[in-house]
Amino acid sequence: MKNIFLPTLALFALFPAAVQAEEPAAQRFEHGGSIYSYTVTQVGDTRVISGIEEKTGKPFKLRVGEHRVRGTIGSQQVSFALRDVKPLTQPATTLAAR
Repeated sequence: MKNIFLPTLALFALFPAAVQAEEPAAQRFEHGGSIYSYTVTQVGDTRVISGIEEKTGKPFKLRVGEHRVRGTIGSQQVSFALRDVKPLTQPATTLAAR
């Protein structure tokens, strides 16, 4: 599952945020019967995607660099090439915005 989930989630880091507010809007998407909620923030040259899998509460944090995505899902370390990212078939949903 993480072979599909991670590259799919990292796709959101490729798209610039429409408006960068002080608190990023929480977004969510469904994949493989699981719902994931996350936020994307910019830290220097790196985008950071932080969130949880809503059913299990398992946290994840991905740092998207120029060529690689690195981070953790739960307590497991992950790393993959940005070129392995595949687009979602449906757009993400915004949960709340200010």
